[in-house]
Amino acid sequence: MTSPKTTLHPWNRDFRWSLPRLTTGALDPVLLDRFDEDGFFVLDKLLSEEEVRRTIESIDALDEETEARLRAQPEGRVAIAEAGAITFTTHIVTRSPWLRSISLHPRILDIVGDIVGPDARLYWDQAVYKKPEKPRRFPWHQDNGYTFVEPQAYLTVWIALTDARLENGCPQVAPGLHRMGTLRHTYVEPLGFECLKDYLDPLVAEVRAGGAVVFSSLTPHLTGPNTTEAIRKAYILQYAPTGAKMLLGDPRAEPTQRILCDDPSRQYEVLRAGAPVAAA
Repeated sequence: MTSPKTTLHPWNRDFRWSLPRLTTGALDPVLLDRFDEDGFFVLDKLLSEEEVRRTIESIDALDEETEARLRAQPEGRVAIAEAGAITFTTHIVTRSPWLRSISLHPRILDIVGDIVGPDARLYWDQAVYKKPEKPRRFPWHQDNGYTFVEPQAYLTVWIALTDARLENGCPQVAPGLHRMGTLRHTYVEPLGFECLKDYLDPLVAEVRAGGAVVFSSLTPHLTGPNTTEAIRKAYILQYAPTGAKMLLGDPRAEPTQRILCDDPSRQYEVLRAGAPVAAA
């Protein structure tokens, strides 16, 4: 699948899309087929109401710290984060035992086993709160377009902590383009990196609180502005195969560094030979 408005990332060479050959059978085959074809699916009731409540309780105070730091900066911004618009509170499994337990949730690890494979680590976690004070879209991008990881395909579990609807900035997805691998991204001030322009036929992934949008790091997606009066809250967990490496350097040249994604404090093992790895 190609598009005249997309080009491949220079480090994306000889990419072939594939899923693990052996699955655990825990994930509905219909959802697995949709992930293979479209690059995403929506899963309702991933977390219980009580789990959602405790997750929000764990994150809200951390987000308040993030918001306060941003408001202390010139123009209230650091990179793509902006007070009153969108905040990113990262690596919070290192600060909350409850969130660490959510990263090891059995239902989530079932998904990881069938999509990532039998040996996997947490790659990244962050809360993303889209604020109503400054409605702003977040442009078309792939997660692997921000930091290039090999293997290129890792897993994002976008957990809705409040109902995510079109009017408050739920994910929208460009299906099928994940099969191309990582696309070239350009930076659009002040929104962030962008890989598509004027995509006319997105699939809207609305999801109730406690549900999740599950997609590949290669699936182009965006979130629209929050035009409501309430904060849209999401918690994002990402999982990569054990042995994955982060590539650094100028994309116009060869990578200068390949950093193993194995920071024990936040990139810990979650699956080994298909079995859950207990939290340290």
